[in-house]
Amino acid sequence: MTRFDIIINGGGPVGMGLAIELGQRGVRVAVIERHHQPQPIPKGQNLTQRTAEHFLAWGCEADLRSAFPLPPGAGIGGMTTYGTLLSDYHYDWLNRAHVRDFYRCANARLPQYATEAVLRARAARIDAITVFYGWSGVGFTQDRADGVTLTIQQADGGARQTLTGRYAVGCDGSRSFLRAAAGIAETLADHNRVMALLVFRSPELHELLKRFPGKAFYNVLHPDFEGYWQFFGRVDHGLSWFFHAPVPPGTTRENHDFEAMLTRAVGQKFALELDYVGLWDLRVAVADCYRGGRVFVAGDAAHSHPPYGGYGINTGFEDARNLGWKLAAVLQGWGDPSLLDSYDAERRPVFASTARDFIERFITQDRAFLETHDPARDRAGFEAAWYGRNLDADEVMAFEPHYEGSPLIGGRGGPSAKGSHTHTARPGHHLSPRDLPDGTTSFDRLGAGFTLFAEDGARGAALGASAATMGVPLAVVPVARGGLRDAYGTDALLVRPDHFVAWIEDGADAGAVLRRATGRGA
Repeated sequence: MTRFDIIINGGGPVGMGLAIELGQRGVRVAVIERHHQPQPIPKGQNLTQRTAEHFLAWGCEADLRSAFPLPPGAGIGGMTTYGTLLSDYHYDWLNRAHVRDFYRCANARLPQYATEAVLRARAARIDAITVFYGWSGVGFTQDRADGVTLTIQQADGGARQTLTGRYAVGCDGSRSFLRAAAGIAETLADHNRVMALLVFRSPELHELLKRFPGKAFYNVLHPDFEGYWQFFGRVDHGLSWFFHAPVPPGTTRENHDFEAMLTRAVGQKFALELDYVGLWDLRVAVADCYRGGRVFVAGDAAHSHPPYGGYGINTGFEDARNLGWKLAAVLQGWGDPSLLDSYDAERRPVFASTARDFIERFITQDRAFLETHDPARDRAGFEAAWYGRNLDADEVMAFEPHYEGSPLIGGRGGPSAKGSHTHTARPGHHLSPRDLPDGTTSFDRLGAGFTLFAEDGARGAALGASAATMGVPLAVVPVARGGLRDAYGTDALLVRPDHFVAWIEDGADAGAVLRRATGRGA
């Protein structure tokens, strides 16, 4: 088969997640992936509770849990230290367990190659997905009124073939071929830093860090690095590690002593075996638009940033959930074509906020702290400021991507990564799981389409009739009087296929609610 509904160029975690989202909905998908096997470089390790919900929806959350088991007692929390990794100055950082109650699943930690293996195995079980391993996109054209054509070539420079589809999605990384081919520009916020990525083995470092139980990643703040982190993370618990840090301009694998760099960062000599050295440019980049005609971009093709806080892979998975149901809706006729424009309207501002309000703010605030406070100069003042800046729980609670004010939601404000966690249902926000009077949980009643929870049977009947007229898939969940208000503070709420609240009871016409939620306007 060379004719598909959707062609995805790039079968990393985001591309494969999008393929699963579409394939489960009966959409015929081609995935083009140049690597036959996941690449064994540890990155994208910190998966949020929301990402685990995606895997549950994709039918492989249990596989994710078993793909990279941690030994008993091994935690996945984070920590920030001052000066060196073994410093006496430290505090907890980005421990996502603080928001566990607001999601259906617990968070997870495993290297990206293990995550990719889970997704590849799941995709192989879905008949609607065809994966071209060992191939790359090399030529592209689109007819905005008809479809797209992608020429692919075997990675060894061998055979070529042509695929056609209704739409194409670039999930092919920060140097995306498909983004460039579609003429989508990007805006860079260059931090002018060359970064090193080291992968090494050291059981001795594991022993040294037993003084900090329950931790899996560590940020080291040092005045010499002007707010940029030296960042350690566990890979195989007790054995292997990765390390990111700035290096001087002109650094190469041959002219820099990376083992000495690790020794200084840790704070003492320790035995290690260096397995991998990579160099990359620290930058923040975002596509000027996430759509160019019949082409969309997602994951690193749409946005990229330094690996500060594990936001990248999680943001990419949310791209896939947001775009996937919208593409399926348009292809299956129950979503208006304008629904596809809401992908950019919702997801791009969320990334801009993630970069501005979290990642770049970390750098700016850490730089200001290091310039102002020095324990060698004023120990008491430093310690007061150091321990006063431990806002771990506040930071985690504040990262709450939402779509307030989007074309599908309405209202004031705009989509942002900055918000707050609450069980009260709010339009544009993720639905938290709550117990219902019949003994089930709300999350377990969510369908593949829209879901209406309603205490009033008449409300459910009216919205059900509107959905049937428009051909919109809608599951109606009746809730005993008072049960929904106790759980969510409203008598009725409509949930989108990606589990964001589309509407809460406000007296609006049932048909108008669904028209707006499916791209037909308010």
